[in-house]
Amino acid sequence: MEIINKLNEELKDVSTLEVIEYFLKEYKDKIALASSLGAEDQVLTDMILKTDKDAKIFTLDTGRLNPETYNVMDATNLKYSVKLDVYFPKLENVENLYKTQGVNGHFESIDNRKNCCKIRKIEPLKRALKGLDVWFTGLRSSQSVTREEMKLVEWDEAFGLIKVNPLINWSEDDVWTYIKENSVPYNKLHDQGYPSIGCAPCTRAVKDGEDIRAGRWWWENPEHKECGLHKK
Repeated sequence: MEIINKLNEELKDVSTLEVIEYFLKEYKDKIALASSLGAEDQVLTDMILKTDKDAKIFTLDTGRLNPETYNVMDATNLKYSVKLDVYFPKLENVENLYKTQGVNGHFESIDNRKNCCKIRKIEPLKRALKGLDVWFTGLRSSQSVTREEMKLVEWDEAFGLIKVNPLINWSEDDVWTYIKENSVPYNKLHDQGYPSIGCAPCTRAVKDGEDIRAGRWWWENPEHKECGLHKK
């Protein structure tokens, strides 16, 4: 799309903070950060709320999160004097999921796993994004093979709006340097070898030398490791 190419060209040499300031100013109440409460999204939360304390930030509670994820949600609310918007999957969808494929049926096939992600993440995300023109994400190109070609600004065909990835060129060291220098709350699972954190059953710590996304859906091949939130 022409607007996407134009934005990427105009913003290619500006700082991350300037990217955030630009979109918050231009899109006002039509933009939000979708936060997983992981390290990258915590960096963006800090930058966004320091720019606009009333900016919209939401997270998805899939019903199967780790206790540490709820702790960082609470710590974030307290530090910034906010209440993050929380979206849940629809009750009837989860009940039907358990009836059809069981509590842990997502381990049995990729289709089952993607169906679980659809119910717990995709449908709530669609509701969260309704009425918006832009969403911020904490994606970085070095996170996995499925993200290497992503740009700063993209058109999200799946959800019908602009997607902005302010940290797309950041390294993992950049993320942790910012967190430490700005005393940003973070998920303590990161200290236990979890670089990427999702639902508890589908996330494990990674071993030395493994890809940083190796702990997500570890029983699948790397090229399948997206839930549909960031499908190209």
